[in-house]
Amino acid sequence: MKKLALVLTSILLLMMTGCSLEPPEWAKPNNEGNAQNLKIGLSLSTLNNPFFVSLKDGVTAEAKKQGVEILVIDAQNDSAKQNNDVEDLMQKGVDALLINPVDSSAISTSVQSANSLNIPVITLDRSADQGEVKALVASDNIKGGNMAAEYIVQKLGKGAKVIELEGSPGASATRERGKGFHELADTQLDVIAKQTADFDRIKGLTVMENLLEGNPGVQAVFAHNDEMALGAIEAIQSSGKNIPVIGFDGNKDALASIEAGKLTGTIAQQPELIGQLAVQAAKDVLDGQTVKPMIPAPLKLVLKEQ
Repeated sequence: MKKLALVLTSILLLMMTGCSLEPPEWAKPNNEGNAQNLKIGLSLSTLNNPFFVSLKDGVTAEAKKQGVEILVIDAQNDSAKQNNDVEDLMQKGVDALLINPVDSSAISTSVQSANSLNIPVITLDRSADQGEVKALVASDNIKGGNMAAEYIVQKLGKGAKVIELEGSPGASATRERGKGFHELADTQLDVIAKQTADFDRIKGLTVMENLLEGNPGVQAVFAHNDEMALGAIEAIQSSGKNIPVIGFDGNKDALASIEAGKLTGTIAQQPELIGQLAVQAAKDVLDGQTVKPMIPAPLKLVLKEQ
């Protein structure tokens, strides 16, 4: 009987003091940067572009290394679809969002929705116009545009007649690469025509064909990305002309074209590094650390090796 009373007393004491007992180790909050069970959503503008495929590869490789689950969605260059995609990712309970916007203005609504749910947002390659973004991981697009103009001046001299193929009108990369290019081009080059080709190779080909007809004296082309530059090269070769073209990104097709003596050069980014840095930034934010609002990835001008 005494044993029974002792057991009952012990159970009663445990019930009374249970709220103050420490939880077991497996149930304690994660305060040591352990990425176990973290789920991050990645929304890409398009996977129909080698640059963004490489960016995705960088994200997934770093996530695997860190033990983070990644949910990847392709917006297919449709800003409305991207907003829906990001909403779906939030519904799936992601801890953070990595967003490569189709349109920097259009994505703002989704960024603000994430802010209201306290889901941190990191943008890659392109920024968002509104809403709180913890960090933009990107190359210095302004500097890259300036590097392209500087090369054309060095190669052809001041006053050379240049055509500019612009990216998607709403993308921050378009604005920034154009700004950097024109900082030098407006005083040392003659930009005789510029037109958007939406970062697309086929559109780059079509737009370049039309611009060549209207601007027979063109001496060089600057394209805001390699895909448009590769399309422009096709149009130039079909016309029988020999016009230097500088692209932007450093994707595999562009590098192969440079080696083959077709594309003149590219302002090469490091998309895999951008992806890796973005995952690390998201993890740092989730661990309660402060990250820099702009995390840069180095650029370099790539030309055919002599």
